[in-house]
Parts: sequence; structure tokens; C-alpha cells
Amino acid sequence: MKLYQNQVFDEERALYGAEDVQVVACRFDGPGDGESPLKESRDVYVSDSYFNLRYPFWHDHSLQISHCEMTDLCRAAIWYSGDIHIRSSKLHGIKALRECGNVTIEDSDIISAEFGWSVRNIAMRDSTVRSEYFMMRSEHLTFDHVKLNGKYSFQYITDSVFTNCEFDTKDAFWHARNVLVKDSVIKGEYLAWYSENVTFENCTIIGTQPLCYCKGLKLVNCRMIGTDLAFERSEVNASVTTVVDSIKNPGSGIIMVPDVKEIIMEDPKARGQICIENTAIGA
Repeated sequence: MKLYQNQVFDEERALYGAEDVQVVACRFDGPGDGESPLKESRDVYVSDSYFNLRYPFWHDHSLQISHCEMTDLCRAAIWYSGDIHIRSSKLHGIKALRECGNVTIEDSDIISAEFGWSVRNIAMRDSTVRSEYFMMRSEHLTFDHVKLNGKYSFQYITDSVFTNCEFDTKDAFWHARNVLVKDSVIKGEYLAWYSENVTFENCTIIGTQPLCYCKGLKLVNCRMIGTDLAFERSEVNASVTTVVDSIKNPGSGIIMVPDVKEIIMEDPKARGQICIENTAIGA
């Protein structure tokens, strides 16, 4: 394995096509303003390094990144790559990860709009995120102990599992399919509209107009706080442990709640039942 240590690279494609290399305590920065330093590389281990230039890891395979910093100028850092392990790093450039497969991210900090588009098989744990349109159109996500703040997250994702997470994000899980969220807090407006086969288990759901126009929606032992106009036109089976502000025109299924402040059943097509302490209301 060839070692690059304590060096500064600022030229275009500085280590293009490198194979079986170790990059330690290096800086990708400088007046040369060169792009794509490690493009088309394989079996690369990078640690304790600083990236302040664009597109460092494109079309790479077998990539390990540890204790590194990618600044806000490190745009589109990791694209079209596979077999990636990122640990204890900062990913702070826009569009930092796209079109990649088999990715593990742990103990890292992500500040990156449009992060994670069209990614397959990504595991993320013990990490924090600030992003807009986070993980759009990605599949097979496995998240554990991830804290997220943003907008429009997890839209069009499929076949994913989230546990012990905290999400503060508007318009999350729109058009999501085959998703399980467990033991988590989800805060934000308009949660999971148009989703299909999404299950929330032992979760706290906070925010206005959640869970509308859904198919195959399930809530198991969930708390709902500040959730007005919930479940409109949804196909839903839910067990809720808290008083719900209002439920509007559920399409079908059964919603079990201890109480609800307002029930709006003005649509003749709304056939869902609302059961308040074993008293059924609705079709």
C-alpha cells in the first residue's frame, strides 16, 4: 500500500486512478483549485485529512474515510462509488453523497443540502444531519440513533428501517414505500403524505396535518402531539395513546384513540372508523 502523508494537493486530478493507497494527514486545498483528486480510484484509505476542493471521490470502489473534514467548498464529494465506510468525519459540502451503493456512515456530522440522492444500501448510525431533500429516491436505508434537522426528507425512499432516531423535518417520507420507523420522534408538518406501507411503532409524532393520502399505513402504540387534520383520505390502522387534536375524513380502516378533540367527517367517501375507548364513530 502506497502511503501519502502530510502532503498538500491542489492540482487537477492529483491522485487520479490511485489503487491500494493510504492518505494520512493530507490537505486537498490551495491556489491550484484542482478538482477530482481521487477520481476512478480503488482500495483507498483516507484518514485525518482536509478537503476544501470539489469532487474528491467519484467512481471510486472500496473507500474508507476516517476522521476527515470536507468543507462547504468540497462540493459533490462522493458520487458513483461503492463499498464506502465513513467514520468520525464532517461532510459539510452540498450534495455530498449521490448514486452510491453499500455505504456505512457512523459517528459523523453532515451539513449538506440534497445529500444521499439515489443511494442503495446505506447504514447510518450515531450521526447528526442538517439537510434539505435528504436521501431522496434512495433504497434500503438502515438508520439508528440519527438526529436530523431539515426539510423534505426521505421522499420517494423504499424498503428502509429507522430506529431510535430524532427527525425534525417538514414533508418527510412523502411517497415513501415499505418503511418501518420504531422508537423514534418525528416532528414536522405534513408527515408521510402519499406513502404506502409505512409503519410507525412506539413513536412520537408532532405537527400539523400528518399522514394524509396514505395506503397501508400503520401506527402501533404511538403518541400524537399537535396533530390536527390527521389521516385525511388515508387507508389506516392505528393505535394512538394520546388525545389527538383533530381527525379528518379517514378513508378506511380503524383509528383507536383515548380521545379526539374534533372529528371532521364531511366527505361521503370517508369510511374509516374512529374508536374512542371502544366507542366507534364513522362508517
